[in-house]
Amino acid sequence: MAKFNRSRASGAVSAIKTRLVPTGRTHEGAPGYERADAKSELFLLAVSNMVGEQTFYESANDRDVRFRTLVGEVALADPDWLVRMVGWLRDSAGMRSASVVAAAEGVMSRLCGEQAGGNRQLIVAALRRADEPGELLAYWRGRYGRALPQPVKRGVADAVRRLYNERSMIKYDTGTGDYRFGDVLELTHPRASAPWQGDLFRHAIDRRHGRGEEIPESLAMLAARAELLALPVDERAALLDRPDAERILADAGMTWESLAGWLQGPLSATFWEKIIPSMGYLALLRNLRNFDQAGVSDEAAGRVAERLADPERVTKSRVLPMRFLAAYRAAPSLRWSWPLQRALDASLANVPKLTGRTLVLVDRSGSMFGVMSARSTITSADAAAVFGSALALRAEHADLVQFGTGHEAVPFRRSDSALKVVERFGSMGGTNTAAAVRAHFRGHDRVVIVTDEQAWAGYHGEEPTQVVPPKVPVYTWNLVGYRHGHGPSGSGTRHTFAGLSDAAFSMIPLIERGATADWPF
Repeated sequence: MAKFNRSRASGAVSAIKTRLVPTGRTHEGAPGYERADAKSELFLLAVSNMVGEQTFYESANDRDVRFRTLVGEVALADPDWLVRMVGWLRDSAGMRSASVVAAAEGVMSRLCGEQAGGNRQLIVAALRRADEPGELLAYWRGRYGRALPQPVKRGVADAVRRLYNERSMIKYDTGTGDYRFGDVLELTHPRASAPWQGDLFRHAIDRRHGRGEEIPESLAMLAARAELLALPVDERAALLDRPDAERILADAGMTWESLAGWLQGPLSATFWEKIIPSMGYLALLRNLRNFDQAGVSDEAAGRVAERLADPERVTKSRVLPMRFLAAYRAAPSLRWSWPLQRALDASLANVPKLTGRTLVLVDRSGSMFGVMSARSTITSADAAAVFGSALALRAEHADLVQFGTGHEAVPFRRSDSALKVVERFGSMGGTNTAAAVRAHFRGHDRVVIVTDEQAWAGYHGEEPTQVVPPKVPVYTWNLVGYRHGHGPSGSGTRHTFAGLSDAAFSMIPLIERGATADWPF
């Protein structure tokens, strides 16, 4: 037996582990491999958990209860790990609601267990946007009543000092939620970081109680906004024609939503062209169809396209890859196709250029076609197609296959765009993963399966990765986070990753170099 000339991947260890033998069943009856520890199951669930959203096999309530239970277990066993995960979940994975719930439930579990230390930090880790302190307080009171423990108050207060400013007040303190800025301030009593912030805090409380007409001199942006709001409605459209309109709108912190409400008229090309320079990345992405319908100029569209395709802006925005697919479908104009493709490529920067031969199998079974949230048109099948296509396009040699009840190759050329390749996928019925692997594995150097792992039992109840020789690594990319997986994971050549971003792809070359693939945080 060779002592040194062996596959390095066979000695690698990855973070997400399962039991070595099946202990249950997938939702479609195949042998199911339970996650070996609470951290593995929690991570898989957290990176795909939209909170309060039903998936194909799991009700919203069952999914939320499982999430809360796992958070509680891990909070008691390893609070430092949970703090790191919540921060990563919010910042890198972009899972806002799951981060808020994990922080709140983790703190409650630790308080019930009379555990001190780290609770305040857990709250801080989840709050990255100015509307999120109110979100967390609303969640806490909905679950646990009006009493706020000190770690919750102090953690929210820490976040408020970092997040509350004039611009965030204009954007998020709109009166649509139960907990406005003034409510948060009165409940948590943060100490202002500077005199202007103290003025802002007092003004937020005053206007919450209907007495905020007088704006302190230090809050110039709020004062400029008040001047715009005082302008008669029939004079507002004319302001957009002024050469200094862009500066006036920027000085007043006007978002496109607030400007539309202020204008009280049709959203013309002039409207969009004046506000486009101050729009955020995601706002631009969501309004491409509106730009076309209003007839914005090619010059303005060019500026939008340049910003969309800028890799630094893509990275900073933390927009998930599937959003570019949604934008592409919503705005089919050819002038957006190229910048959206470049943006998608930038959002998939962590997808490695795998050497040798790679078999990429993309699950297109019925359970993958549920939308990822009630406010989205993107499905898990879409996400799987985006990731599978990106991996195949970058690999040295790849076979791309879609599977369900049956299976078939998806044609592509290296020069194709991922957005175009995704259009070649269809709906494939059931989840006969093992048959697809058996039919298409031809001595590849690795196999990647992008799936929800809810496989059929296959021939003689075999699990899908059994079809691949033990020396060949199989990487399962889990997109939904159910309790049981379709095969073993965590050591040897069988590994599971998860998430809706490209982050975990970087684990593949790490494992193949024989290194341990730890948590991404």
